[in-house]
Amino acid sequence: MSGLKLDKIDLKILRILQENSKITNLDLSKKIGLSPAPTLERVKKLESASIIKSYHALVNAQTIGLSVKTLVLVSLAWQKENALENFIAKVNEIDEIVECYIITGEADFLMQLVCHDIPSYEQLLFKTLSKIEEIERLKTLMTLSTVKDSKVLPFNYEDASSLNGN
Repeated sequence: MSGLKLDKIDLKILRILQENSKITNLDLSKKIGLSPAPTLERVKKLESASIIKSYHALVNAQTIGLSVKTLVLVSLAWQKENALENFIAKVNEIDEIVECYIITGEADFLMQLVCHDIPSYEQLLFKTLSKIEEIERLKTLMTLSTVKDSKVLPFNYEDASSLNGN
């Protein structure tokens, strides 16, 4: 963690910005009970400390024609030389892979892929993923619908003492 000590106001800012990063500094200042200048100063400190990493537009994939979301379990062929490094480099070149995690359990990686439709996923699977020689086994889990997709981290935003080790 950064050396920045967070207080209740900082935590309130984090919660509010996770819920709506487009809020104006004036509206944010009203919600946290400070004037605009110190509010902006606090946000800048949170950004400088890399507590706030970036701001993004959350695009509805369905409305732009990206209707297939899959989770793919990947087991690596560890006997291949530089398997991990080569696999990671190849994953980073495939735009449809929007998330990739090293995991424990029955596979080595969990990837989330987003595609236009089933035929485009099939093409990606057979023409791209299956050609990655560092992959020993793939297991696709097709998502049907989204039940929850929160962007707010599960943290006690009312209690700064737990974060600062008090």
